[in-house]
Amino acid sequence: MTYYSGKELASAFRTVRQNTIQVAQDIPEAQYGFAAAEGCMTVAQVLAHLAASTNFHYKLHGVDKKSAVSMEDFGAYMGEAQQIQSSLTTKDAIVAALTTRGEEFARFLESLTDAQLGEFVTFPAGLQPPSKSRFEMLLGAKEHEMHHRGQLMVIQRLLGITPHLTRKPQEQMAARAAAAATSAPAN
Repeated sequence: MTYYSGKELASAFRTVRQNTIQVAQDIPEAQYGFAAAEGCMTVAQVLAHLAASTNFHYKLHGVDKKSAVSMEDFGAYMGEAQQIQSSLTTKDAIVAALTTRGEEFARFLESLTDAQLGEFVTFPAGLQPPSKSRFEMLLGAKEHEMHHRGQLMVIQRLLGITPHLTRKPQEQMAARAAAAATSAPAN
């Protein structure tokens, strides 16, 4: 059996968040108003959304420690996240929030015991599935961020920016090729 504790969950989230922060830093602030298509969030909106999105999980699983979530709870948590998101209006504020809120959330994940991660949270009647473990729900925070970061990486391409997760391997391959060319015997 594979073991995945709160510490591993926190480490995985930190990796995902660091990659998001790098994307945020690589996109010039002048491009933060760019949207890939009409009706899509802008770069700034996506990044602010990610900075605020962990609020839902932190409140549900940490502050309130609910074992059942209602539609009213969901609405309140999402409303709080929307307030946070709306307050982030500059690149500096967004990057700072991604950094500090991400680390706060990772520290929270690290603090969770196996027993806490194994607890189930039930949902309002009619929702499927009717419940999920805290672990699965918290893993969803990382999956949600990866989904939006994928969108941001496509936006980077539309803006003429090579995403760092592509750029770094390309640079390493070019360095290896250059080293091999200089060490090859002359004919």
